[in-house]
Amino acid sequence: MRFYSARECEKWLDDRERQKPDAISGIPVERVRFPPTFGRLFFFAQWISSSLTFRMPALLWITEWGIWGPGNSHLYYRLRQSYGDQRLLDEAPGHLFLEHESEDLASFLQLSILNGWGGYLLTQADYVNLFFSHDEYIDFYAKVYNLAEIRKGLGIERPSRTG
Repeated sequence: MRFYSARECEKWLDDRERQKPDAISGIPVERVRFPPTFGRLFFFAQWISSSLTFRMPALLWITEWGIWGPGNSHLYYRLRQSYGDQRLLDEAPGHLFLEHESEDLASFLQLSILNGWGGYLLTQADYVNLFFSHDEYIDFYAKVYNLAEIRKGLGIERPSRTG
């Protein structure tokens, strides 16, 4: 795992001739609310990190923090320090996970969501990318992937539309 500055995150995207998914007009998006229980949130983070990365590197880029207070920043920084990085989140908000680090990605994603932070998970595979918000939802973006599979994989139903 490597930690990236915001500039390095931008370079990671540029090197792949990509941009943040919400900047692409017309890309299909599926919005999913955060689950109501911590156990389900753990499942969400595990499923996302193991299913949507296709065993390829992925960049977790935190772009929103401190909106609802610091969250459990102590736990976050202790986890980050266990990887040998002493920088603050605003100095290096990017977290590049290699193909064999899906468990690490799940931990950082879950902790970021629990802290009320927001950001992007940008996959090298580029089949599905996502934005998670401090307002308790995840937007999944896909150019070619069937987004209905997201809800199926997460075990949630599409809200029924009435009248």
